[in-house]
Amino acid sequence: MNKTIRRASVFTLLLILALLVRATWVQFYDGQALADNDKNRRKTIAQYAYPLGDIIVGGKAVTGSARTGGSSDLAYKRTYENGSLYSAVTGYTSQVYGSTQLESIYQGVLDGTDVRLKNPLDTLTNKRADPGDVVTTIDPAVQKAAYKALGDKKGAAVAIDPDTGKILGMVSTPSYDPSKISGSGSSDAQAWKALTEDEDSPTTNRALKQALPPGSTFKLVVAAAALEDGLYGSVDERTDSPNPYLLPGTSTYLKNESASAPCEDATIRTALQYSCNNVFGKLAVTLGQDKVRAMAEKFGFDDAKLDVPVRAAESVYPSGMDKAQTGLSGIGQFDVTATPLQIAMVSATIANGGKLASPHMVSEVTDADGDAITSYPDSDDSRVVSESTASQLRSAMETVVSKGTGTNAQIPGATVGGKTGTAQHGENNSQTPYAWFTSYAKDDSTGKKVAVAVLVEQSDAARSEVSGNGLAAPIAKAMMAAALAG
Repeated sequence: MNKTIRRASVFTLLLILALLVRATWVQFYDGQALADNDKNRRKTIAQYAYPLGDIIVGGKAVTGSARTGGSSDLAYKRTYENGSLYSAVTGYTSQVYGSTQLESIYQGVLDGTDVRLKNPLDTLTNKRADPGDVVTTIDPAVQKAAYKALGDKKGAAVAIDPDTGKILGMVSTPSYDPSKISGSGSSDAQAWKALTEDEDSPTTNRALKQALPPGSTFKLVVAAAALEDGLYGSVDERTDSPNPYLLPGTSTYLKNESASAPCEDATIRTALQYSCNNVFGKLAVTLGQDKVRAMAEKFGFDDAKLDVPVRAAESVYPSGMDKAQTGLSGIGQFDVTATPLQIAMVSATIANGGKLASPHMVSEVTDADGDAITSYPDSDDSRVVSESTASQLRSAMETVVSKGTGTNAQIPGATVGGKTGTAQHGENNSQTPYAWFTSYAKDDSTGKKVAVAVLVEQSDAARSEVSGNGLAAPIAKAMMAAALAG
């Protein structure tokens, strides 16, 4: 063999070896990554080759699967029962647009690819397991009451069992029907376009994902800080609070909604009853932003990793404020923001004797036989305020509902405590204010409890009629009544 042929043979052999090495690398190292790539059509075909598992509410499935028919290579698509009612809980699964919320977090369980669903033989043969289900803590009666009461208003509502942290209801409006975007047809594309172009963002879960100024509902946090710090020993001790209150270093006075309200040097009880801005602005300045922040963080503010299991937006108590800004923060303004979930956590903590049970809306995840593969027991409590402080705050909140700014939340046969809030919106409060209400209720005969928070961002009410008591309290009442009756 001459030198030229020998060199050509060696070069050809090296090329073959390189090809074999590359093929081996792609098959054994890159293969799984390619298979898992979202742009791999085979992955989508496999996901929708069989019916998906379900999300369970009140013992019944609120999701399903239906054959697509036609020429589609995707055999099944997701269906939803009362989709608009439960969309804030389930999220959506779409053949084109992906998935969100519980549908996304538990996708592996619902489509059968989660390794915990496989038996040893399935693992050996790489067979797809039968899908599992996700069991929620949602009470259908509470969910329906919230959805009906919110109606065509833009807003959100959350209900929590104070003792366990179970989320009993979670609604965001305007809502949407996930069934309309679950397929891959032209109608799904049109529905998706309408949703994404809607300025009210129906797919945004306002209960979890949108933090806004909480207004006077934040006064509960400031009151808790004042009592825990010993600044005042009782909610019935008179405070040193001029009316109006001059914000330090400014010529701006902090005034009250009602000039005739008895807010000068008012007790914390009276200040909550009439929502006295001067009292809580002064309290925040006297305590200082560090002490107020420390209390807010105990309630859950400034937690960027609050998962229920869907991750909630961070509720924020700002830092780096001067004294005037600290005073404004005391009435839930300046740069204070909170989600409805966070404000519900405040009332739930007070109702639970000062202990916060971590909120959650999934109780267990099961396999196809209904056996739990993961359980989420009621969370351990963390102490936020003393039982004494919690008891005093409950008493003051009950005064708010019995004869203060929250009378629309009264429920016969139940003890109800609450706090209204009307938060400024837009530059110089140029837009319609946000109406808040947070509360708890305890059945006088059974002892059953529930805590709620309601936010109404926009309604058809005239600006002069926007208030926490007028708009948000009736929604809270409907939810609390449904929870206590369940």
